[in-house]
Amino acid sequence: MLNIKGVNQYYGGSHILRDVNLTAEPGKVTVILGRNGVGKTTLLKSLMGLVPIKTGSIEFDGKPIHNATPYQRARAGIGFVPQGREIFARLTVEENLRMGLAYKSAGTAIPPHLYELFPVLKQMLGRRGGDLSGGQQQQLAIARALAASPKLLVLDEPTEGIQPSIIKDIGRVIRMLADKGDMGILLVEQYYDFAQELADQYLVMERGEVIARGAGKDMEANGVRQLVAI
Repeated sequence: MLNIKGVNQYYGGSHILRDVNLTAEPGKVTVILGRNGVGKTTLLKSLMGLVPIKTGSIEFDGKPIHNATPYQRARAGIGFVPQGREIFARLTVEENLRMGLAYKSAGTAIPPHLYELFPVLKQMLGRRGGDLSGGQQQQLAIARALAASPKLLVLDEPTEGIQPSIIKDIGRVIRMLADKGDMGILLVEQYYDFAQELADQYLVMERGEVIARGAGKDMEANGVRQLVAI
């Protein structure tokens, strides 16, 4: 589904991503781990077209997208949940969800299964996004990304600043989506236990490079916890 090959990216004279290779497949959760500042978020922004890559290629569904605009990548089937959620605070929950359908045809309905995944959102449709708790905002951000039924869901640290009960709910939803088999999940995460519980495959980044990769079931045996410990 997703194939990133030999990607290099720079900020000014700083070499941020160094020959990064990554694949993500339908029905699997691919987890990217690493300490702060190692290039994880930059990699996701490069995937989404928010920052340009210097060299390398990004293919999605067998087609090159590294020269495509962010909205073209979204239309191709990539849903993005950015770090910090970035919901529209002055818009209602319903209006935020409709923003996820912005490039669909007029009158497209919000998929009802989103309320099954996150029941709290149905209760708060008329409430402004800025009035929700952090955990509720994160659920809204994920639901907004899912509204257009993406083939790949990309999440940047969805557990950051979230209460444990909501973390469990988010983990349940991620696993459920992957287990359906038609959607791939690419997850950047610092919370090791959450990542280990979900990962079908993992990559560890350090100083812009992938320094370790393998099957999720082997994370503990391969000492991944020590690699990402602060």
